[in-house]
Amino acid sequence: MDFSKKLSGPAFLLAQVGAHAASKFGERIATIGLTPADAGIFRLLAVTQGISQQDLSTRLGIHPSRLVAILDELESRGLLERKPNAGDRRQYALHLTAKGRDTFARIGQVARQHQDALCASLTEDERGKLAELLQKIADEQGLAPGVHPGYRRLQPKS
Repeated sequence: MDFSKKLSGPAFLLAQVGAHAASKFGERIATIGLTPADAGIFRLLAVTQGISQQDLSTRLGIHPSRLVAILDELESRGLLERKPNAGDRRQYALHLTAKGRDTFARIGQVARQHQDALCASLTEDERGKLAELLQKIADEQGLAPGVHPGYRRLQPKS
């Protein structure tokens, strides 16, 4: 049997393409001064304006102290702001600033360019079918929709 055929099973190909895609996205998002983790946080903040740090930490599966450090950096850059939570004075509600919303739009442009480059060899129908099949796997594996599992590896800085 051809050795290359042994390495071309779906699980290996998913890992190979996934690692490549993550690396390329990291390079692309760095051109606007962000990390992939930042981009994921922006995505959730854009759809859940006013979410608490605790809820965001839970959704991302990230250690709360690590998230605070990331949020502090984004806030110092004027991209998000913490506002008192009207429902619970012990918590802050997270909101993108105008500059943060502009940055989120730029993230969307980078993401579309990334997707187009990564899927250049596929037709629109093939892209749709691939997304459908990958979603089926993600659902069966219990992956949180819209949340990259890599957040769980982010540990507090020592």
